[in-house]
Amino acid sequence: MRILFAETLKKLRTDKGFSQRELAERIYVTRSTIARWESGSRLPDAVMISRISQSLGTDVNTLLLAAVESDDAPNVIMVDDRKIFLSEALPILEEVMPNAIITGFTRPSEAIEYAKANRIALAFLDIELGKANGLDLCRILLTINPRTNVIYLTAYIEYAFDAWSTGASGFTLKPITAEGIREQLKNLRYPFPLGGEEN
Repeated sequence: MRILFAETLKKLRTDKGFSQRELAERIYVTRSTIARWESGSRLPDAVMISRISQSLGTDVNTLLLAAVESDDAPNVIMVDDRKIFLSEALPILEEVMPNAIITGFTRPSEAIEYAKANRIALAFLDIELGKANGLDLCRILLTINPRTNVIYLTAYIEYAFDAWSTGASGFTLKPITAEGIREQLKNLRYPFPLGGEEN
């Protein structure tokens, strides 16, 4: 069944003339995530399938019929209103947590809808999200699932004191690094399997 989905996705993508990287940028995942889907080693969930169908201009049922339920890999999200930051940061998260399903969002409202449909193990949240606020988003995510770990990302150190009052697990300054993220993951309130050589 995974092979059927993999072949369907690859055909739809190539028919559209998109490279794996181009599709990845459109739906805020990494190129290697697309590669895994197309190799049959991973399956996207229903929310990601909807994003894929919109980006490829195809009926969502075409992909849903070719897919099965997502595996039990932990869901990790990153919310930042700057697309360029997501493009640079998502591969770092994937390097650190190779077994996780990692999804980026530029709009807090989309992240909230995703969290309602999926159990989020870890959320990386920018504090300044345009008109929205990452501190408020944290509170909403913890209302949806109190066991969601939250790590704040920001370029402004003065937010540190406010961040701790929301029940977050950590706080790190931009730009992020793989080593910096690994250090933050040691302090999660609700640890989960991260994958990779250290696990």
